[in-house]
Amino acid sequence: MSIEPSAPPKTRVRRTPEAARENILAAAEALLVEHGPQAIKLADVAKAAGVVHANVIHHFGSISGVETALMERMIRQLADKIIAGFNAEGAAPGFGAQALFDAFQAKGAARLAAWLELTGEGRRMTLVRAVVDEVVQTRLAQNVGVDRDTIVDFILVNIVLAIGVGLFGPTLSELLGRPPERARELALEMVQGRITALGAKG
Repeated sequence: MSIEPSAPPKTRVRRTPEAARENILAAAEALLVEHGPQAIKLADVAKAAGVVHANVIHHFGSISGVETALMERMIRQLADKIIAGFNAEGAAPGFGAQALFDAFQAKGAARLAAWLELTGEGRRMTLVRAVVDEVVQTRLAQNVGVDRDTIVDFILVNIVLAIGVGLFGPTLSELLGRPPERARELALEMVQGRITALGAKG
């Protein structure tokens, strides 16, 4: 009787704390995009990340901490993309709004933002103010001829529109007999009109 050789033991992956956090957040984002914020549960995130529950708790304190960190990560990535676009040659007017709408619609950020607000976690996202300040300072440094309050108001309206379109746009459009993308088109037309009125690219 022959004895089959045993499989080699699985090698434990050792990550830096930053890499471990990123691995968990990437797993949570994949769950968010595929199933919505209700799928961001401790057991599911740990399984998707290939770690034990205790690792998730160690890095984020709770599943609420994962949700908040994920939202902040998405906001940071979005801001970096918009600021890079402002500094790029030949960026089309309205590219920043397009990036914002893409993030809140395709990546599920609108659903996560609404979920955090409904569960009382929305006010923990203090990074939003810091990121908006970065975007504002970038625009002011480019001498676009628009004052700070106007830029902040413009960003506020863009975020509200992007969240609304991300949450309800396709469904409401279809309920009203319009193509599913119509709400987004109309919202971006409003944004573009405001950009033209301000005489600024963004």
